[in-house]
Amino acid sequence: MSNHQPQTENQRDIEDGVRTDFKNTMSYGSYLDLDRILSAQHPVSVPEHHDEMLFIIQHQTSELWLKLMLHELLEARRLLEVDDFGKALKCLARVKHIQKTLTEQWSVLATLTPREYAQFRDFLGSSSGFQSFQYRAVEFILGNKHEGMLKVHEADPKAHEVLTKLLHEPGLYDVFLAALARHGYAIPEEVLSRDVTKPWAFQEALVPVFKDIYESEDTRWGFYQACEDLVDVEDNFQAWRFRHMRVVQRTIGFKRGTGGSSGVDFLKRALDLTFFPELFAVRTEIGK
Repeated sequence: MSNHQPQTENQRDIEDGVRTDFKNTMSYGSYLDLDRILSAQHPVSVPEHHDEMLFIIQHQTSELWLKLMLHELLEARRLLEVDDFGKALKCLARVKHIQKTLTEQWSVLATLTPREYAQFRDFLGSSSGFQSFQYRAVEFILGNKHEGMLKVHEADPKAHEVLTKLLHEPGLYDVFLAALARHGYAIPEEVLSRDVTKPWAFQEALVPVFKDIYESEDTRWGFYQACEDLVDVEDNFQAWRFRHMRVVQRTIGFKRGTGGSSGVDFLKRALDLTFFPELFAVRTEIGK
């Protein structure tokens, strides 16, 4: 007698209720517009290099995540304007997860060796991630504004319009500080009425305000949590910048960037940029 168990078919039946006919109804693919998305990868190397597909998809998916991040940051800003801290913090929680996903994505691109990239890099011309208007939009809403960057996007009217609008609007931090002022915190008038087209500059007078928020037992949890969420967002952004710089260094060394920048040195200098410096400075003062 055989000791073998009877062989079963390695598949599951399609349940009777599962829809299989999509001639006249919306399908998963049509809802997500997958025909357009999956046909949007157009390698330019001749002959086509296998690893260029990785390079394209890496950057396309990053742009999708940036789109969602900007969507959430804009909503967080709107909610803070109407003092809805609970929902605003939910948006920031999502932003933080998006940031971690974007940072982890660099590990995929890091599988591209210097020799592999060199075989199609020249075909990229002057295109560069530096030209990402969505990345710039995220930096703008977080306070790192630079009017000169608009020139990079003059050839793209839609991108230029988005960035121009964000340049002249208060950033997320401006709106947060205005909310604190409405709730009785001593935010200086020169901070509340500052020229929002300029990049944020460290404001010493805000440090005691945040010291009070962190040390007082009477602080509303939403205010305290908002401070910590903003610190998280900046930490995550810096982690992304650092990972970007290291992947570029391991792939092209110290060559110039395709967009004309100095490459790694240019990316290193970005690590000195800060969004919410007072929220870090206050750490030194807490407990004194």
